[in-house]
Amino acid sequence: MRSSFLSESPCDEQHIHGYGFNPQSWLQVERGKLPKSSYSPSSIESLIKIAEPPVVPLYKPLDYVEVLSRIHEELEQCMPSERPGLYLVQSQVFRGLGEAKLCQRSLHSAWRCASTVHEKVIFGAWLRYKKCGEEIISDMLAACRKCCQEFGPLDIASEMPVGNFQIFGSCEMGSSSRVSSMVTFQIRDGRVTCDRCKIASLSIPFFSMLNGPFTESQLELVDLSENSISLEGMRAVSEFSSTYSLGDLPLEILLEILVFANTFCCDRLKDACDRKLASFVSSRQDAVELMALAFEENAPVLAASCLQMLLQELPDCLTDDLVISLFLGATAQQQLIMVGQASFLLYCLLSEVAMNIDPRTETTVCLSEKLVQLAVTPTQKQIAFHQLGCIRLLRKEYNEAERPFEVAFSAGHIYSIAGLARIASMQGQKALAYEKLSSVIASNLPLGWMYLERSLYSEGDRKLADLDKATELDPTLTYPYMYRAASLMRKKDAKLALEEINRLLGFKLALECLELRICLYLALEDYKSAICDIHAILTLSPEYRMLEGRVAASKIGTLLGAHVEQWNTAECWLQLYERWSSVDDIGSLSVIYRMLESDAAKSVLYFRQSLLLLRLNCPEAAMRSLQLARHHAATVHERLVYEGWLLYDTGHCEEALQKAEESISIQRSFEAFFLKAYVLADSGVDPSYSATVISLLEDALKCPSDRLRKGQALNNLGGVYVDCGKLDSAADCYTSALKIRHTRAHQGLARVHFLRNNRDAAYEEMTKLIEKAKNNASAYEKRSEYCEREQTMTDLQTVTQLDPLRVYPYRYRAAVLMDSHKENDAIAELSRAIAFKADLHLLHLRAAFHEHIGDVPSALRDCRAALSLDPNHQEMLELQKRVNSQEP
Repeated sequence: MRSSFLSESPCDEQHIHGYGFNPQSWLQVERGKLPKSSYSPSSIESLIKIAEPPVVPLYKPLDYVEVLSRIHEELEQCMPSERPGLYLVQSQVFRGLGEAKLCQRSLHSAWRCASTVHEKVIFGAWLRYKKCGEEIISDMLAACRKCCQEFGPLDIASEMPVGNFQIFGSCEMGSSSRVSSMVTFQIRDGRVTCDRCKIASLSIPFFSMLNGPFTESQLELVDLSENSISLEGMRAVSEFSSTYSLGDLPLEILLEILVFANTFCCDRLKDACDRKLASFVSSRQDAVELMALAFEENAPVLAASCLQMLLQELPDCLTDDLVISLFLGATAQQQLIMVGQASFLLYCLLSEVAMNIDPRTETTVCLSEKLVQLAVTPTQKQIAFHQLGCIRLLRKEYNEAERPFEVAFSAGHIYSIAGLARIASMQGQKALAYEKLSSVIASNLPLGWMYLERSLYSEGDRKLADLDKATELDPTLTYPYMYRAASLMRKKDAKLALEEINRLLGFKLALECLELRICLYLALEDYKSAICDIHAILTLSPEYRMLEGRVAASKIGTLLGAHVEQWNTAECWLQLYERWSSVDDIGSLSVIYRMLESDAAKSVLYFRQSLLLLRLNCPEAAMRSLQLARHHAATVHERLVYEGWLLYDTGHCEEALQKAEESISIQRSFEAFFLKAYVLADSGVDPSYSATVISLLEDALKCPSDRLRKGQALNNLGGVYVDCGKLDSAADCYTSALKIRHTRAHQGLARVHFLRNNRDAAYEEMTKLIEKAKNNASAYEKRSEYCEREQTMTDLQTVTQLDPLRVYPYRYRAAVLMDSHKENDAIAELSRAIAFKADLHLLHLRAAFHEHIGDVPSALRDCRAALSLDPNHQEMLELQKRVNSQEP
């Protein structure tokens, strides 16, 4: 399928034909222009091609729980200066687990406890890079009179520590001295008269020259014409010798003084000049030019200021040849001047950004090689060498890739065996590749990726057995589902092929799996379903390219669009209402995509799109849609509502409330009242907030809106009534919501039945939701609370099959096993999920189980790992304290 590493390529019709897939030929079957026999095994083979999964350039320790635990323990015991490096490793673990928010939090912790200016600059730049696209939030916060320059540029000159500079000699002249207390320096045609003693105090060379056994010590006129300093520069030096400060001088004069200070070893003068020069760095060009001078004159403050300017322009600056030359050409001494002891941190950031731009470029290779040179600890070597091996492998430089993978593997990064196996296979040694993976499986706790990788080097039943085992151990791996689905399609078992790929898409919206399902639909001539998935892909990734990057998804969408039923605006709203009511999120995305292509009110549609994307766990795409809603807002009060949601979604509740109130002051609207109620309900701790939320939701329902949003408001209002114990009012709200087909209200009504001690009615209500909802894993999970244990276990097993990422079923089954005194089985049930999902609740329960059976080391390990996920979790802190007291 699509490779994210393939660059843009021409997509004329001939390129599509050359690949063996012409969408028009598939579409012409519907028109009756091609015989049905065109659906042949060979055409399916050319359409459905499953690429091998990449060896990802990420740090993937064998036991991430053990690594997180060790890092947490070291953070508790280490010197403050060691913490940023530990947090960096922690961020790399989370990055390898796909936990973007936790990765950012670790980087933020590293930034917060940075012990040097260089670390502060690097981690600040890293966080800005991670938050790329959220600049609008800072602008809105500024409009709310709240400063949000947390990772903004530092005043390097004031942040860099000042050294203790020695004053040389004494300013008291002996009574018998015949030497004048003043000395005049000849600077070509001009002269500058200085206090001899004060100039002598600047450095040992000056002191020796003016007070020692040299000829100049007896002279009142000393010629400095050959020392590359101007009259203005020398006057500034004279002034500095008296005041120890430099005035507002032009750049050229400061550069003269810096060279002069270095020539005569005037450390204090040099430091002052260095700090003054730092303020002259205002552009990328300044940074490149002045960095060269900083290297030449050993000016660390100026160098740090130049570095900050360059890192502020990530990722764009890494496309500048001059910047690249600077970073790649820096010697060990120059790196020390530029970044102090933080070289590994810097090149870790630069290589990550370069890989995200294009992992195949020579720049990416060279930056990764720099990182390898700087790796010292075993963990640093694992990260750096594995990354370089992956880049070399991607470039098909198999001989060059082998050694980095070997070093990473030897340092303890077991996942690097995947790279070594790929190389062996490419060199025609498929049996050796299989043996390498088999050896790892036999000598370690097996993980899903091991079986996936081994499956690449076998065929038939043995391959399928490994893929099944991979899914059993890690159901989030996409390749096994895709391979099985493609295999079934080649056998003309289309129904089972779709069922297989739908197993994954039911809980993980992977673009490559949507692409495969599109190909399956095309093979089945189901163009309506195919275009639905095309729209979902384009919503998530507008520039997505299909068929190994050879054709834009938008092009296939255009071709398919001519062969599906077209809807007018009213029909689109009816279709959206139908899909929203059946909890068909991908179908709803498709309808909205169609409507956005017309002249419909785009702001409202982008807002609905953002709600669906949040439900599908696609926060970045949701943020993009919400920003588009704001951009297309037709009125000020509407724009304020979208700004409020943007602020709320990024954790700024107080400012979100301000936006809602400002919008209401302009015009009372459903969305403004709903926003205010939602934020208050989520953030309020005072019991009195419920009355306010109820009033706000009632105000919202009095304002014009469509049934989709009113159903949501009624559902939320019902929830508040339940929290207040007003069950009759809650039931009325849920019933009203159901009358306008807000399907999720079944869940609220079931809760009301349960609180009225009518468990059977609650069960029946959830059964109705299960029957209506296309995505119903959460409904099965909720229904499990309203039935007997046997049925509960059945429902929760269904939940795990539908969505293995939901953790409650594992916890429930483990608790049942623990109650039955099957402690080892209970721990194994939790471990099964922990292996592929880093979850605090799973780790918390497993730690408690370990404590119960007296396994204190394992309990402590899980406590520390859980606190890596949430350092402030009170129950976890209490458990750790209790377990710590039991440690011998």
